[in-house]
Amino acid sequence: MKAQESLYTDRYELSMLDGALVSGVINAKATFEVFTRSLANGYRYGVVSGTGRLLEALSRFSFDEDTISWLLREHIVSPELATFLSSYRFEGDVHGYLEGEVFTSLSPILRIDGRFCDLVLETLMLSILNYDSGVATKAARVVQAAEGHRLIEMGSRRTNEAAAVAAARAAYVAGFDATSNLAAGMTYGVPTAGTASHAFILAHRSEREAFEAQLRAQGTGTTLLVDTFDTEAGTELALDLAGAELGAIRIDSGDLADAARRSRKLLDQRGASKVKITVTGDLDEFVIADLLANDAPVDSFGVGTKLVTGYMPPGFVFKLVAIEDGDQMRSVAKRSIGKMSSGGAKDAFRLLVDGFATTELVVPRDSPVTGPPENSRALTHRLVERGQTVVDTSLELARAIADSAIAELPTRAFALSAGDPVLLTEVIDGTTPTRSNQ
Repeated sequence: MKAQESLYTDRYELSMLDGALVSGVINAKATFEVFTRSLANGYRYGVVSGTGRLLEALSRFSFDEDTISWLLREHIVSPELATFLSSYRFEGDVHGYLEGEVFTSLSPILRIDGRFCDLVLETLMLSILNYDSGVATKAARVVQAAEGHRLIEMGSRRTNEAAAVAAARAAYVAGFDATSNLAAGMTYGVPTAGTASHAFILAHRSEREAFEAQLRAQGTGTTLLVDTFDTEAGTELALDLAGAELGAIRIDSGDLADAARRSRKLLDQRGASKVKITVTGDLDEFVIADLLANDAPVDSFGVGTKLVTGYMPPGFVFKLVAIEDGDQMRSVAKRSIGKMSSGGAKDAFRLLVDGFATTELVVPRDSPVTGPPENSRALTHRLVERGQTVVDTSLELARAIADSAIAELPTRAFALSAGDPVLLTEVIDGTTPTRSNQ
């Protein structure tokens, strides 16, 4: 029996709800917040991704009869909680950063205004936002390093099948041009790309026979993989068979810069200057930046393993920041050493100087600050109202938001070396602002 989506969670969430049912707090109004205390891996900014997937998951989140039966059989919940869960639906509001937006340390990227029982969503929310935003942040660094060259996400075989689709989606939000993953193409409309692997070449009696079959099947606009035996010989053969109308060659091994230069020379000598060169093979932002710095004549890059497994999750956490107490909402916050949080519902604004982002201003909802401060833009938007999504979750919009938000960052944001966040965070807690760039 396949687990229902509502069980993509940690057991303690249901254990807490059993206790909350006993204490009577289970239906108390509550506000939760998602944020990260610091940026991972010395990254200078992060990119929010997964919001669209999350809102879709919220709309169908429920406990069906089979799931309830299993929870009871395994003594995970009480009969009373099982009855409560059988009719549970998320009916609250969600405010937060739009998908594609840039975030930094302490950015309140998501706020959930609902009931205490909505903490059952914690693990699902964090697993989506941490994975997708981690991949999108890594992908944004690759996009910057690639300097406008075409990028294809190719990491499906290096992660599980569900994460592969999520990674392709997140990479596209951050600026990649295509994916090799067909499920991402069908589900989300991400453009797809791909032609042949070395197995296809080796399955034929000769490289010539393999190339001829591919050209007959896909036409001369295809991409031929030329490095199975000898890259230069493969390039020559590709031209012999397809001529200058060949779409591209792909190089997947060896010294990529040297191989690309040699192949480019052969292509140009034979009048095939329009034939493009794609390189693949354990690429990341550092390898790509080095290739381009050394004038490697590469037109497009395929990036896989180090994107879908080499990312750093942002470390988003899900914290209760306010709870109903009588006829008021009581602000609550952790005071644990190293894990402090700031209580109360908050909105955020990005402050700009001369068109460049400088500061993340985080303001309590009941603050005297009303409306966007001067030279700023609002980051907190209504995403869900009474359980219904009220925002455009299209990938094209998320992609446009990412492009615009990243363009606002100062130049030092794009250094590949580890460094401090480029945005200063100012959290107004009551009347005392606290400032952080960590």
